[in-house]
Amino acid sequence: MKLHELKPAEGSRKERNRVGRGIGSGNGKTAGKGHKGQNARSGGGVRPGFEGGQTPLFRRLPKRGFTNINRKDYAIVNLDALNRFEDGTEITPVLLIETGVISKEKAGIKVLAKGKLEKKLSVKAHKFSSAAKEAIEAAGGSIEVI
Repeated sequence: MKLHELKPAEGSRKERNRVGRGIGSGNGKTAGKGHKGQNARSGGGVRPGFEGGQTPLFRRLPKRGFTNINRKDYAIVNLDALNRFEDGTEITPVLLIETGVISKEKAGIKVLAKGKLEKKLSVKAHKFSSAAKEAIEAAGGSIEVI
C-alpha cells in the first residue's frame, strides 16, 4: 500500500445529505424544513440569542460596573526585560519598540519592578512604579519621566 492509495474504511464516512432531491431520499419536498413558518423561508431564522419572545438571558442578567472611556492603557515593561541591554544604555520608547520589548507605545510606557535589574541603565519612560524607581537607582542607573 502506498500513500496515495490510502482511503477511509468502508462506511466510516457519510456522504453529504442532499436535501430536496425527491421523496425517496427522506428529505424531499420541504427539504427538512417543515411546513411554512419563519425557518422555512429564504433567509429565515432568528438572530443569535433570540429565545422565542421570552426575555433573553443577556437581558435577564444584572449589569455591573462600567468602562471608563477616558482610561489610559500603558505599555508595560518589567525590569527583567531591561537586562538584555548593555551597561550604560539610554533606554527610550523608540529603542524599546525597535528591539521588540513592546509592540507599540499606547498611552505611554510604565516600568514595573518584576524581576531583578543587573545593569546600570538610564531609563526614559512616562511612568515608573516606586519599586522600579528604587531598583533602577540601586543598580546605579537613572530615571527620567518623559
